[in-house]
Amino acid sequence: MFISILTFLLEVVFGLLASTCLLRLVMQRLRVPFANPFGRFVIALSNWLVLPLRKVLPSVAGWDTASFAAAWLLVLLHQALLLGAALVFGGTDLGGNWFLSLPIAACFGLLRMALSGLFALLVVYAVLSWIPQASQSSDMGDVVDRLCNPLLAPLRKLIPLVGGIDLSVLVALVLVQIAQMLVAGLQAGVMRAL
Repeated sequence: MFISILTFLLEVVFGLLASTCLLRLVMQRLRVPFANPFGRFVIALSNWLVLPLRKVLPSVAGWDTASFAAAWLLVLLHQALLLGAALVFGGTDLGGNWFLSLPIAACFGLLRMALSGLFALLVVYAVLSWIPQASQSSDMGDVVDRLCNPLLAPLRKLIPLVGGIDLSVLVALVLVQIAQMLVAGLQAGVMRAL
């Protein structure tokens, strides 16, 4: 039971911190303003790691590599702590390729986190779209709209309205779930090959 509680707590803490670093990366790329409560929250939770990394990692083609590296390092540390806990409390044998498999598992973990975050954003977008006043007048609605629009805009061009209803969010949710399945399968194959 202790290992389950520890795993859960590590998941919550590292998931929150790494997710805010990923959000910071995407918000900067899409030029979503941080001058709102949501943006200030993202900055407050990620500054401690992103700012020191910015001193050594420059932006590349408009992408904040420091935010990406911070998210990856947090996921890597999370994976290492889970592995250490399994070793200490579960007597797990590390095997020979743990040094190589840990960074690869962190890459897949970061990709899964990004897809889960996108799925959650799309669900929030859908809920806010049912309440027109909330999505138009709130800072949160504006941020969610600006984060989801790059994915939804091309889908809206391909998918016509059905009875006046926009199905692009539903299609995007299905596509994200398919991507999650593909990533899980790819990760299983890669990890077996190691």
